[in-house]
Amino acid sequence: MRRKVLLGVMVGMLVGTVPKAWAQDPIHKAGRGVVNVVTGWIEVPKNLHLGLQEDNPVLGAGWGLIKGLGLAATRMVFGAYEMITFPLPYPAAYASPYEGLELPDYPWE
Repeated sequence: MRRKVLLGVMVGMLVGTVPKAWAQDPIHKAGRGVVNVVTGWIEVPKNLHLGLQEDNPVLGAGWGLIKGLGLAATRMVFGAYEMITFPLPYPAAYASPYEGLELPDYPWE
């Protein structure tokens, strides 16, 4: 019984220390860049729709359009940056530049 508990604790410690692996290779960085350059425009209708869901749909639509255009431009610029710099492990082991902005990696998320 003690061996099983000890084994469970050891496995839990190992699993808890495994780093994130989905964004730590150049192929994923290049793919994320290409996808964001090609589909960055999705931010405009997405944010326009979200703005229409607010209490004042007229102001929400205006703000949604402005926010969508800004996020689309940001995604396309960061996507081009990632396409150009995909062989370099920057920032921090191919991490997403959207983490600092608290945005998902792709516009449909």
